[in-house]
Amino acid sequence: GLFNARWIRVRRVSVKLPNLPECWRGRTALLASDLHLGNINVASFSRRIVRLAVRLEPSILFIPGDLFDGSKADPDELIAPFKQLSLTFGTYFSAGNHDEFGSAAHYGPALLRAGIHVLENERVVVDGLQIIGVPYGHSTAPIRLRTFLESLNLSQGKASILLNHVPNRLAIAEQAGVSLQLCGHTHGGQIFPFTWLTRRVFGKFTLGLQQYGAMQVFTSSGAGTWGPPMRVGTSPEVVLLRFE
Repeated sequence: GLFNARWIRVRRVSVKLPNLPECWRGRTALLASDLHLGNINVASFSRRIVRLAVRLEPSILFIPGDLFDGSKADPDELIAPFKQLSLTFGTYFSAGNHDEFGSAAHYGPALLRAGIHVLENERVVVDGLQIIGVPYGHSTAPIRLRTFLESLNLSQGKASILLNHVPNRLAIAEQAGVSLQLCGHTHGGQIFPFTWLTRRVFGKFTLGLQQYGAMQVFTSSGAGTWGPPMRVGTSPEVVLLRFE
């Protein structure tokens, strides 16, 4: 379990999105969720993720939450390796539940100094592709989430990607016109028998690429661990998404 938790796999997935700008076809995005940087996954773990990103050469990097594990640690030191990462369209982050254990004021400036774009109830358009980020706390309030997403009029524009840490409230995102929701949080259960329990909670959206109505949902098992640095029955991963 200890060895397995440190062996980060690269999963490669092709995604077809309606209304995808032609210039994005053939491009790749790296999905790196749940790093849980802190006192166990330290700066050397960040360097491993950055080295993977450099080797895989994605156009853009998505981090849908739990970049930090919520422990008392220096965010500048933990995130410093990302300063060396230069991607064509940058790195985008939305907060997960562990990121919100402390105030965003604790890590927000460090992310900005590292060149990471923090999306907090915000939409940006990157070369015609809509990228939206909703922090964990906001996503747990259905009315607030629906109001925000519907205000974007997503169905009237190009393809959209939502960074939302937990694979829930899917009906709200699908009805608002989101094309693809990227999630983490589940770790696939991380350690048996929690692998079974997680499946009971999230069903088929626990892991991998799934369809929810007109929207696609991809949930990663994450690169890091929470609690004991072990994985039994699941594998840590980063995901290289290829747009078609």
